[in-house]
Amino acid sequence: MPRILIADDDRALCELLAEYLRREGFAVDVAHDGEEALARLHDAARRPDLLILDVMMPGRDGLQTLRELRMKHRLPVIMLSARGEPVDRVVGLELGADDYLAKPCLPRELLARIRAQLRRNTPGTGAGELRLGVLRLLPGERRALVEDRELSLTGAEFQLLLALAQRAGELVDKAALTRLALGRELERYDRSIDVHVSRLRHKLAEASAQAPRIDAVRGAGYVMVAGAP
Repeated sequence: MPRILIADDDRALCELLAEYLRREGFAVDVAHDGEEALARLHDAARRPDLLILDVMMPGRDGLQTLRELRMKHRLPVIMLSARGEPVDRVVGLELGADDYLAKPCLPRELLARIRAQLRRNTPGTGAGELRLGVLRLLPGERRALVEDRELSLTGAEFQLLLALAQRAGELVDKAALTRLALGRELERYDRSIDVHVSRLRHKLAEASAQAPRIDAVRGAGYVMVAGAP
């Protein structure tokens, strides 16, 4: 039974979402501030498989919590924000959120996002190794290595890197990448894939000058190109 942690200071909303998700077969815990959410991640017996994290919380807010969380943990994170401002979405994704929803959201939509993230963060079986220059991907283990040094990637980043590497040299449009990496359809004014690509570019370049690069084709999508030999 997958375990979900909901971190939101709106207690009524927490209970509503928790009840809904429990009926859908999830174990659900709730926290009402960033400190409590981070403490739950250190409890091995109740460590969540996915975190639903509100942006606006008292004390350490959601963005501060996410920044600290990403120093040690890779679990998928879905951000929630009552303001729904594009800048909040971009900042959250830049800090390592896997996906983002504006409040109020339909519980059914949140459920779909949760299931998509859990599918993409579950190690597969029998998936073959993929190499592209100095980049090596192990889909079955959800690991990526550059010159035998492991990259620290979120689930969404790994899935995006895998999708591009499997189609190296081909243009992949943003709608297809959104489906492949996030498990949902591209929304209007949605910059999620752009932000994930930006983070991936930085991590690849930081790992090696010979790592593959991701080129943008204006208005169309992205293409992965093998690095220098």
